[in-house]
Amino acid sequence: MVTVLTSTERIVTTSGVALRVHEAGERGAPLVLLAHGFPQLGFSWRHQITALADAGYHVLAPDQRGYGGSSKPDAIEAYDVAALSADAVGLLDDVGAERAVIIGHDFGAVVAYGAPLLHPNRFAGVVGVSVPPTPRPRVPTTQAYRRLFGDNFFYVLYFQEPGPADAELNRDPATTLRKLLGGTGSVADATAAQRMLAPGPAGFLDRIDDPGAPPPWLDTDEFDYYVREFTEGGFTGPLNWYRCFDRNWELTATTPAATIGVPTLFIGGSADPTLAYTPRDRVGEVVSGDYTEVMIDGAGHWLPEERPAEVNAALLGFLAGLRWR
Repeated sequence: MVTVLTSTERIVTTSGVALRVHEAGERGAPLVLLAHGFPQLGFSWRHQITALADAGYHVLAPDQRGYGGSSKPDAIEAYDVAALSADAVGLLDDVGAERAVIIGHDFGAVVAYGAPLLHPNRFAGVVGVSVPPTPRPRVPTTQAYRRLFGDNFFYVLYFQEPGPADAELNRDPATTLRKLLGGTGSVADATAAQRMLAPGPAGFLDRIDDPGAPPPWLDTDEFDYYVREFTEGGFTGPLNWYRCFDRNWELTATTPAATIGVPTLFIGGSADPTLAYTPRDRVGEVVSGDYTEVMIDGAGHWLPEERPAEVNAALLGFLAGLRWR
C-alpha cells in the first residue's frame, strides 16, 4: 500500500484548471500552501502535510498544473509564473484565506518566489527548498544559461525544444523516475558530473547512471505510485514549465512588489548539485524581508522526502515566528 496521507483529497477549479489537492488541518487555521517540484506531486509533501497539520496549520498540497490528477493544458504559455501564481492565489480564495505561507521545493520554489512578487498582499511568509532566491538575470534566462555553459550540455536548454525530451522521459517512466530521483539528487563523482555537461548528441537520461532501485527514502509502493501517475499523465506538462523560463523573465520585468517583503526561509542540502549554478550571494536583491538560511549537512536535492525530520523542524520553527495578519 502507498503511504496513507492524513488528509482529504479533492478537486479545486481555479484559473481555468482543475487541481487535485491534498488538504489537512482545520479551516480557519493559518494556511500553508505546499508547491512541489519536478518531477513530483502533492504526494511528495506527505511527511510535511502530517507534521504541519498536527502542529495546528491548515495545509494544501496540490498536484500543480501539468501533474498527476490536475489539468494539463496543451499550450506552453499556460505554464508561466503568472498562471502558476494565479493557481496559488485561487487555492487561497477557495478556502477563504486572506494570506498564507507558500513553501516551494525545486521548481515549486519558482512559484514560491514569484507569487509574492505578483500578489504581495496574499502571503505572510515564503520558504524555498533546494532552490535559493536568485535575482532576475540581465538577459533572458536561456541566454544566460548559454553564456554560462557554452557548448556544453545543460538539461534546462535541452528541455526547451518540444519533442525530444518528452519522448525520452515518456519512453519508460519507471526508468526516468529511478534515474531522476535516485541518480541526480546529490553531488556525485567527477566523472558523472563531467558526463552531465559534456557536449555531444546524448540526451538527458543517457548521462545519468541507473541506480537499479528507487532511492532509500522511497519504499516500493511509494515509487510505484509515482510511476503510475507519470505513466498516465506523462512529462510534457512538467517540461512545459521549463519552456516558460524566458516568458517568465519577460513577465517579471516589473511586478507589483519589487522584492519579497515578508520573512523568507531557504532550506538547502550541502550536497545538492543544484547549488552549483544557483548561487546564494545575491539574495538581498530578491528579498527585503527578514531572511534565514538553513543548510542540512550531507543532504541532497530531494529534501522533503530525503530528510523530512530536519525539513519539518526548520519549517515549524520558521512558521512559529510569523505574524499572519
